[in-house]
Amino acid sequence: MTTNARLRALVELADTGSVRGAAERLVVTESAISSALSSLSTEVGVPLVDRHGRGVRLTPAGQRYVDYARRILGLHHEAVMAARGEVDPENGSIRLAAVTTAGELLIPSLLASFIAKYPSVDCKLVVASRNAVWPMLANHDADVVVAGRPPAELDQVQVRAVSPNALVVVAPPETARRFDPAKTTWLLRESGSGTRASMMALLEEIEAQPPQMILGSHGAVVAAAVAGLGVTLVSRQAVRRELEAGTLVEVEVPGTPLERPWHVVTQSPCTGTTELLISHLLAHRELGWRSAA
Repeated sequence: MTTNARLRALVELADTGSVRGAAERLVVTESAISSALSSLSTEVGVPLVDRHGRGVRLTPAGQRYVDYARRILGLHHEAVMAARGEVDPENGSIRLAAVTTAGELLIPSLLASFIAKYPSVDCKLVVASRNAVWPMLANHDADVVVAGRPPAELDQVQVRAVSPNALVVVAPPETARRFDPAKTTWLLRESGSGTRASMMALLEEIEAQPPQMILGSHGAVVAAAVAGLGVTLVSRQAVRRELEAGTLVEVEVPGTPLERPWHVVTQSPCTGTTELLISHLLAHRELGWRSAA
């Protein structure tokens, strides 16, 4: 096995928790995984895995090393794509990651427009929580992230474009009429959601400790609000249809609306195909983006 294949074996062992799981992911034999892990430990010079019951687990050294392994693999893939994209960006590939709300509101129109013009570009998309998408960029597992403001500690990345986004409190008309921020139930997004973090900060700011209901997704929160289960903080874009239909109305709460612009963030430097995407979204103003510069 090449060094990259050995690194992949270690990463898959960490992700699946077993040699069998890693072998199934990589479509190789369990003995091939064991051999790769042994060779990698020899190459590094310290044990990266040890026996644990009938299986194996990462040693403390292995747990430290696997974080670097993820970045090495992601950076190698990015390097290959950068080299190919330099020659022919219109036939390259691009890996996008977006937080849930952006994935539902912004990505479909962006990708549809881009693919219509560059049909030979291979576009891959992952939609996940903000806690998942930023590590993907840090580990070079994504070329582009569409989310809120990037964490301050994230380096070697650049904000390329921004789009307005206002968070407002909404409720069905009947709930809005009897709204009490300290007594009305607030509907929360899943753990790791940026909107949830903004809501918790808002409640702390207005010094309210209301009843709370946690739902598993953006769609579930909006549906629960329409059904009259409570109020929620949500992107105004995300409930445009409900607001126009009158099934939801905006509720006045001190400190809202909250301006939380969307950001398109890339590696620095980035691949030729990524630059193609950035140029496209900035050239088509109807997509709602402007240059961060």
